[in-house]
Order: sequence, then C-alpha cells, then structure tokens
Amino acid sequence: MTSTTSTPEMLVVGRITTVFGVRGWLKVFSYTENVETLFDYQPWWIDLPSGLTELVADDFKRHGDGLVVHLRGVDDRDIARDWCQQDILVEKGSFPVLISTDYYWHQLVGLQVFSQEQDVEQRLGVVESLLETGANDVLVVKGDKDSIDREERLIPYSDEFVVKVDLSNHRVDVVWDPNF
Repeated sequence: MTSTTSTPEMLVVGRITTVFGVRGWLKVFSYTENVETLFDYQPWWIDLPSGLTELVADDFKRHGDGLVVHLRGVDDRDIARDWCQQDILVEKGSFPVLISTDYYWHQLVGLQVFSQEQDVEQRLGVVESLLETGANDVLVVKGDKDSIDREERLIPYSDEFVVKVDLSNHRVDVVWDPNF
C-alpha cells in the first residue's frame, strides 16, 4: 500500500463495506455492471485525509450480490477494519476504450440535453445522473438557468429517444416532449 498526494482523475467504482471473517477479507459492493469486473480495474485507491492510498486486491469471491475481497498484505480482521466504509476509486485511464456508440455513465454526466420538437431546438438541462431500471438506463436531466425551465426529466436512454451523443460538444440530442 502506498500513499500519494497527487490527484489523477478518479472514478468511484465500488465501496468497501465491512470485514468478512478473521483473516482480513472484506465485503465489497461493486458499482460496475458486471460485479466481477471490479477486480479487473487495479490498482484500487481510497481517499484518506493523508492523500490517495493504493490498495491491491489479490483474491476475490462472489458473495450474494457483492464480493468478498482479500487485499495484499492484509491478513488480520483488525487491520482490514481500517479500510471499511471507504469508496473504491480507480483511474479513468484504466477503463477499456469502448466502441464509438457506447459510453460510460461518467462520460454522459454533465452533458447538455437538447430536444427537437416541431423543428424547434430547446435546451432541457444537463445530465445529472443515470438510473438503471432493468429495461433500459434512464438519463436524469435537471433543468438549470440556461434551460427552458428548472424541471427534472427522466428520459429513457434508448435509440427511440436519444438521437445523438456528442462528447466533443458536450451535448445529447433527444426526441422528447418538453411538457412531459
């Protein structure tokens, strides 16, 4: 485990919740779509008051809807407890490159959302977050001072409604009735 005070671009991908057993294993909740892929994004980092601290997970097992994980050099429950209730961060650069029509959620958050209704472009707001519903993901679009109103809209992230994502221009074009 090493510590650093520099801050590369990091994303939260999971959370260490509690200890598991007496040999230093920890319960981990993964925010990744496939729970086990969390293990592929190594090293992990946690943000402590002293700076970012690197953790390396050297073994894991599926446990319910999460994982139990062993950290290199941590073989005691009392030592493992020090890492509990910490978000797991990874460097953005550790994610695989996606094909041009796929996006990570973090790439969509903050993009401006525009709707074309009857040949009139209207700014609906900014993608605040995304929700997973089972059927499809949903854009949570929050109106702001530059949009048509301050309303929050839930727009299904599907080809039917999302026409174009343009990361370079920070925008998402949708087909969505602003009154809905």
